[in-house]
Amino acid sequence: MIHQYKLNGYNIVLDVYSGSVHVVDSLAYDIIGMYETVSAEEIIAAMLEKYADKPDVNEAEIREVLDSVEELKAVGKLFAPDKYEHMAFDFKNRSTVIKALCMHVAHTCNLTCDYCFASQGKYQGDRALMSFEVGKQALDFLIANSGTRRNLEVDFFGGEPLMNWDVVKQLVAYGREQEKIHNKKFRFTLTTNGVLLDDEVIEFANKEMDNVVLSLDGRKEIHDRLRRTVNDKGSYDIIVPKFQKLVESRGNKGYYVRGTFTKANVDFTNDIFHITDLGFTELSMEPVVSSPDEPYALTEEDLPKLFEQYEILAKEMIRRKEAGNGFTFYHYMLDLQGGPCIYKRISGCGSGTEYLAVTPWGELFPCHQFVGDSKYSMGDVWRGVTNTEMRDEFKHCNAYARPDCKDCWARLYCSGGCAANAYHATGSIRGVYDYGCQLFRKRIECAIMMQIAQAGMAKSE
Repeated sequence: MIHQYKLNGYNIVLDVYSGSVHVVDSLAYDIIGMYETVSAEEIIAAMLEKYADKPDVNEAEIREVLDSVEELKAVGKLFAPDKYEHMAFDFKNRSTVIKALCMHVAHTCNLTCDYCFASQGKYQGDRALMSFEVGKQALDFLIANSGTRRNLEVDFFGGEPLMNWDVVKQLVAYGREQEKIHNKKFRFTLTTNGVLLDDEVIEFANKEMDNVVLSLDGRKEIHDRLRRTVNDKGSYDIIVPKFQKLVESRGNKGYYVRGTFTKANVDFTNDIFHITDLGFTELSMEPVVSSPDEPYALTEEDLPKLFEQYEILAKEMIRRKEAGNGFTFYHYMLDLQGGPCIYKRISGCGSGTEYLAVTPWGELFPCHQFVGDSKYSMGDVWRGVTNTEMRDEFKHCNAYARPDCKDCWARLYCSGGCAANAYHATGSIRGVYDYGCQLFRKRIECAIMMQIAQAGMAKSE
């Protein structure tokens, strides 16, 4: 399978199963597009007709390109066969260790964000704070089920985790004690809206948190539109100075500013550029996922604008990097030389298998987006995973288990997409969230183009 597209002056050919990326001239681009469907003689005739006004395009030149395409096919860099499908369904039989927990230390929040998937932190239930005893048991559960894996990840999440800050500190201290006993290494992260950030939190986070995720949607009027306090006041002016202080004190590393764009800001690049103007360089901006009848929901008519925005962003990032003031955008982080192993490319994020969410009362769910849905309760931190059928279902949920992914060129980049988004869109974790798929494919096209530009490959139009 190949995927061809034109972007920013490049003619790009992606060979899906080998991962090879080719930048070609227009003649080669057209020939590759026809190569597997018609004969060589038909290609020659079609190219002579199309390029009749190009004196340098003759039969000898066309045959030379055909020979080059055949050579690339012979060495497995064009039209490579799918050699991974037989591996995909073997994952269900593999033993799985748990490597990461999303710790819901607070099912409550001091903001009332309209688009919050967690129902303002309550997850469709009662407000609650995790006790140290429950959190301690969760860490013990993680250690006991991590096998020989040394590096373990724990994200303190909510609601707003700073509303249970003392327990967070106690759990970090306990985790550090257990590291020495069990030969483990915890990577702690914190996701916060920033309202309760202060000097004490910043100092502790800089010492103990490998990464801090900071929620900011962009321009003041955009951010304050949906991210408001319980007193119905905008939170932008409260959090921005605190975020700037935190990031500066961390040496501008070990953080992400994460935003959400909605119907109100389909011109989201302006929010990204605003965030960079505030001094932040590590960014993520996610499309809202919501019921289509919400006033802030993205619609099909927004897609052309969003595609354009992703292209604007990619081109501006290239320009800024060349000028020496570049920034990182999470969705454009792509390694064409190495990248994730084939296991990760097929199996995805590991939700429900390697990664679990823990509620304040110790119940286990596949990830934070399933919390509160009793159908997806998997057990608890005392008894462990008792719903093994559900775990096996998530093991089997990969890029090859979704019928709608069968002919998608991007499936080894998204691993089949987010199971939670698929479930909420279709009622099945083996479905697909088509809107998100379209945006993902566009982001990957842009990311590949950026890699080509940064490698200094010549434009080919």
